[in-house]
Amino acid sequence: MVVCFLHCYKVKTNCLKIHYPFSNYVQLNQYKVSKMQCGKAMNLCNKKHKIFYEDRNFQGRHYECSSVCADLSPYFSCCNSIRVDSDCWVVYERPNYMGYQYVLSSGEYPHYQRWMGFSDNIGSCCSYPYFSSNAYRMRIYERPDFGGQMMEFMADCPFVYDLFCYRDIHSCQVMDGYWIFYEHPNYRG
Repeated sequence: MVVCFLHCYKVKTNCLKIHYPFSNYVQLNQYKVSKMQCGKAMNLCNKKHKIFYEDRNFQGRHYECSSVCADLSPYFSCCNSIRVDSDCWVVYERPNYMGYQYVLSSGEYPHYQRWMGFSDNIGSCCSYPYFSSNAYRMRIYERPDFGGQMMEFMADCPFVYDLFCYRDIHSCQVMDGYWIFYEHPNYRG
């Protein structure tokens, strides 16, 4: 997997480490995630709400959720559509914030392919906490353990390789904001 672009969220995190070749998971704070995605932070309100539906087009059994949930398996067996009323959420394919992750902003997702899901499995979810600073800062490195050539980003970047000459990104350090990596240019993948 090649990281092609970056986007930032107005939230505060600690250190993020990515090793190449990309394993199934990278460590971000206490959450395990695989693919990193990103989009600018939206105007977030205090009410955090989403509804998971077992069938496509918001049909079938559903579960309303307004908080972080480490295990959604007791509430539904599969998830084919989601309504996100507010905030930005990360949903994970397995319980305990494991597996592929998908970033969902406010909106309707009538089929799991709309949120770029590989399957209809959703096992846990969490929201992005609001961070009021306008500062965004992250460094990417060509080698593991923050070695080799480094480049610092303070804004969105639709194509990383226009600025960073090296093909692989082995590690990165997030100083301010949430940063999400996309696999393809122009915030796709």
